[in-house]
Amino acid sequence: MVYWQRQMCNLLNKGLISFIVLSGLVLQVSAQDTTIVSIHVLTGLQFSLPRFKVNPGAKVKIVFSNTDDMDHNLVITQPDAREDVVNAALQLGDKGPEMNYIPKSSKVMWAIPVTAPEQTKVLDITAPEKGGIYPYVCTYPGHGYIMYGAMYVTTNANLPDIRNDTHIPPGRRQAEPVAANKPVQNMHQDHHEMNKPLHPYTPLAPYLYRVFINGASPAAIAVSLPRDLSYCWDAGTCRLRFAWKGGFLDNSDLWKGKGDALANVVGSIFFKDTTAYPLRVKYADAIPKVDYKGYRLINRYPEFHYTLNGLDVYELIAPKMDGSGLVRTFKIPKVHQAVWFVSGSEQEVIYHSSVGEWENGKLKLTAKQAREFTIVMIIPKKK
Repeated sequence: MVYWQRQMCNLLNKGLISFIVLSGLVLQVSAQDTTIVSIHVLTGLQFSLPRFKVNPGAKVKIVFSNTDDMDHNLVITQPDAREDVVNAALQLGDKGPEMNYIPKSSKVMWAIPVTAPEQTKVLDITAPEKGGIYPYVCTYPGHGYIMYGAMYVTTNANLPDIRNDTHIPPGRRQAEPVAANKPVQNMHQDHHEMNKPLHPYTPLAPYLYRVFINGASPAAIAVSLPRDLSYCWDAGTCRLRFAWKGGFLDNSDLWKGKGDALANVVGSIFFKDTTAYPLRVKYADAIPKVDYKGYRLINRYPEFHYTLNGLDVYELIAPKMDGSGLVRTFKIPKVHQAVWFVSGSEQEVIYHSSVGEWENGKLKLTAKQAREFTIVMIIPKKK
């Protein structure tokens, strides 16, 4: 009998629940009109259920079984508050372990504390009377930006098309559900025998991770792009740190919760920013004060928002259609002074720009040109 089924039977024997439909993982209902939701953990930092549905005001029993080889928790947040809660958990610092990485916030509705491998914990809640989409997420460090799902509180019979559901991880929008009779032990056995795959599904680029990675601050964001390209954007210093081609990341050590672990680049780095700072306002040698404001997704590509001396800047990075480099689109809508872009790389990246004039590796833009411009970075062909 698989692990999560054994846990269900233990709960039955203890009288915690009186009836469970084991044939389905999405919802199980007891004889006392309590909705039983069974969730376990897949390899690659994923909940077994990317989403589930309950009725407004329903009694819900969430049975969380940690079938992974690292610790996890499960936090249910207010609608649209998942990333705020994840960021708050990251700010706990040394207090994180004693708080189970659950921040004190009105945006946290319920939580299952950190659960060790092969442990099961149960959470009893009453679903909100107000319908909506309530995210659930693991806020353990390094997990929160990819390990999440959605609790739909609704009387509708059907959920929206999973292929278009932006409330679940991108890779789960096309994944087939895990069969109920698939042994979890065998899944773990396959995981080890197949050289530790990063995912139990095929992620669809573009997608991003918050990671700890060599060569960037602890606020690094790694983005996998189509055309086999990737880059690291440093939210701590508000700049594109480096970019590579041919694979994405090996996160296996980081996901195991090692305090000093780093993600490893899989591929060949073709760009590293070696400038004091690439964007300058008014004067070419004036290093600005930067402040990170977050990002939003545009057609699933992150557009980063930051300020230079209080001036709003928006930057979106996409692949060249032929896979030969990156296209960086900048918007500085309220600029009234000249802007400089300073190139700098340990590699010989070829630069092109949509506007402006280049001189000795520096691009000068008028205020009008700087309100929206594009920098293309091309990987030189090997001789």
